[in-house]
Amino acid sequence: MVLPEDKSLNIAIAGSSGRMGRALLEAIVRAPDISLSAALDRAGSPYLMKDAGELIGAPCGINIADDVAAALPGSDVLIDFTRPAGTLMHLAVCRAKGIKMVIGTTGFSAEQKEALKAASKDVAIVLAPNMSVGVNVTFKLLELAAKVLNEGYDIEIIEAHHRHKVDAPSGTALHMAEVMAKALGRNLSEVAVYGREGNTGERAPAAIGFATVRGGDIVGDHTVMFAGIGERIEISHKASSRATFAEGALRAARFLCGKQSGLFDMQDVLGLR
Repeated sequence: MVLPEDKSLNIAIAGSSGRMGRALLEAIVRAPDISLSAALDRAGSPYLMKDAGELIGAPCGINIADDVAAALPGSDVLIDFTRPAGTLMHLAVCRAKGIKMVIGTTGFSAEQKEALKAASKDVAIVLAPNMSVGVNVTFKLLELAAKVLNEGYDIEIIEAHHRHKVDAPSGTALHMAEVMAKALGRNLSEVAVYGREGNTGERAPAAIGFATVRGGDIVGDHTVMFAGIGERIEISHKASSRATFAEGALRAARFLCGKQSGLFDMQDVLGLR
């Protein structure tokens, strides 16, 4: 939905001093149709009460706060790339105040995902393990590849992220596996193999394997290997900057304009259903 020329989309950022928070601040500064309405951080953060724009060298007059309920009025959308517990706390406030959410947080439990689904009955949410446009196109390519390479090809996922990432496999890798398992008619919980060690025996034909790398400042690399007899097909996505996730998140925020409730993902945002 296109906003009226005289109306900016007011966006709040959770975790504004973090790596993704700063990338989002930079993206908002570049966006002519979006204004920063609030910047949040955890209690005890050394950045509290400082101008959020100073984090990227562009003072904006919005001070970083930890009182979510007090900071959010006036915001249309809260973008959250924090951690599950924090996201759910923010969600409770947004649900009560009718503020939409774009959620890039990963590592939710099954119970927490149900809480997100319940909240979407009252407020519109875009929930995606990866906001990158390229990654979401990759999901579609994987769906097609899995349907065609449905016999005689072993599927392995290799993902790499920076040393600070706390969940493994990544939410993106798990979603890749979910997409392929669905295309193949398999139950991921029954065929997933999370790492191998020792005498593991022969590989089960239906298995979908994961290998995880953590180190340095790797933004995010994902490769899916379809290994057959005499050939190997690899579909990869490599992120070199968090800007791609930030731009995708703003695209998701724009998508929510005019939507009052519902749970969406980036496939909805990009029209890839």
